[in-house]
Amino acid sequence: MNIGINGIGIVSAIGNDAAQVHRSLVERRSGIGSMQYLRSVHKDLPVGEVKLSDNQLKDMLGIPQDTVVCRTVLLGTLAIRQALADASVPVPQDAGRVCLVCGTTVGGMDVTESHYEELMSGDGSLHLMKTHDCGACSEQMAELAGLDGAQVCTVSTACSSALNAISLGARMLENGEADYVIAGGSEALSQFHLNGFNTLMILDHERCRPFDATRAGLNLGEGAAFLVMTRSDSARYAYVTGWGNRCDAYHQTATSDDGLGARLCMQDALDMAGLKPSDIPYVNAHATGTPNNDKSESQAIYGVFADAMPLVSGTKSLTGHTTSASGAIEAVLCLMAMKDGLAPAAMGVDTRDEACVPVLAENTDVELRHVLCNSFGFGGNDSAMVLSAEPGPKKVTSVPEQGVRVVAESIVSDVAELSQLREFVPPMESRRMGRLLKAAMLTSMRVLKEGDTECPDAIITATAYGMMETSMKFLDDMCRGGEQLLGPTLFMQSTHNTIGSSVAIRLGCHGYNTTYTQGARSMEWALRDARDLIRTGKARTVLVGCHDEGVDLVNRYRASVGLPPMPEIYSHSILLKAE
Repeated sequence: MNIGINGIGIVSAIGNDAAQVHRSLVERRSGIGSMQYLRSVHKDLPVGEVKLSDNQLKDMLGIPQDTVVCRTVLLGTLAIRQALADASVPVPQDAGRVCLVCGTTVGGMDVTESHYEELMSGDGSLHLMKTHDCGACSEQMAELAGLDGAQVCTVSTACSSALNAISLGARMLENGEADYVIAGGSEALSQFHLNGFNTLMILDHERCRPFDATRAGLNLGEGAAFLVMTRSDSARYAYVTGWGNRCDAYHQTATSDDGLGARLCMQDALDMAGLKPSDIPYVNAHATGTPNNDKSESQAIYGVFADAMPLVSGTKSLTGHTTSASGAIEAVLCLMAMKDGLAPAAMGVDTRDEACVPVLAENTDVELRHVLCNSFGFGGNDSAMVLSAEPGPKKVTSVPEQGVRVVAESIVSDVAELSQLREFVPPMESRRMGRLLKAAMLTSMRVLKEGDTECPDAIITATAYGMMETSMKFLDDMCRGGEQLLGPTLFMQSTHNTIGSSVAIRLGCHGYNTTYTQGARSMEWALRDARDLIRTGKARTVLVGCHDEGVDLVNRYRASVGLPPMPEIYSHSILLKAE
């Protein structure tokens, strides 16, 4: 089964469409600079902003100026429309055979934080919460892009979200679940994640220098990119031939010294593509510019490629780190590099760090029949993808299709039950957990114990709103107390994939790990993925959990649109096994 890429759309700090981005890539023009549109007291922090205001984006998209649309949706819609216009394959008439898969984490936070006091005062402004959650953002993108009736799915695994979204889209095509997939990611800058990353002390006050000995951190960026994918023997751009996702299972915001999760996902991608390390001439590294990440990724690259080292570079010194959108943006940059036969250089690499892989200091002409693109996220969610100029080898499936059975199930819907977590987690450790994480940990440990399973092959999480208690506390501290004295703890537990990665870290589980956030359909997507993993022999045991919590602001919004309130706490874990 050949998964071809037949259309691309991109908007980033280095261009508002593919032609502009390509020109900047070839000419090595960075889009990182001073803030123009983001409102923050941290004006000393350089960022990679898209060079368009919200009003300009609305004009380009034909959206009335008084319509409330978050910047994540505006950027994503622009990139999706570009990809659809660029595609050499028309959208099928049967909308149910079309799927939009979007990776995002911030969602509509820019609107929420800008109107926080207004929202908290309860003065009738609750309509501003329309696209706060990630799943609602994806649905609005589909609507504004003219994809009425299409399947919509949102993946939220922090900075690996978009690459995981593309992998999911490719799997859906392989499995015959869709005929036409638009997959990628969108993320807008917000005060929330600028301040969150700043509390971790990993933002550079100069332009970032991935792999350089003087590197001091990353620059945040924003943007969106989407690929149009179909089953095809004559792709316009390239083919998706291999992908891998693993969990480093080490720490929520740091990577292990040996980069185990990164090494495993790269090897999985190569194995799936039927390639040897020597077949890869170029790796687009995750390359954030933080001391820990670049050293860890280097060890992983050395571990995979050994004596067959490819050319390596990172492009975040051009675009900034676009977090959840980065995997899709960098996949598009890889497609451009393949078309040109030009491996793009990293910028700002002047002093070699002997602990890191050597990287390209100049654009280099080279035939790129295959490239490997890395994308790593918080919680050690590590993903890699192989893009190839020709279809991959014909896959012969020797594993018979397996049945799936539920072997254990646990539900917690009462906060009082959380005290029972002490059976599995020491109190000194659990006291640092928010209530939703405690509930998820409790139900997960219960089903693993009942199912006589020490460590599952995969962990899949479903959540409509994510870690709302900790996110709202950080938002409240920032909006009411200012941006200067914030702490990192709440931010570290704010991402949607905090739950799945925390369980993996506790278990030492280095297997497949992903998080779906598509409103009431989140668990449906999670179970669909889990059953597919088992059915195709990629896993024998999968831990699936649906976890959400009610906070006042969200429940007031839900009531205003006729939806039932979210319970104070709800955690439902299931252990699935092959029959």
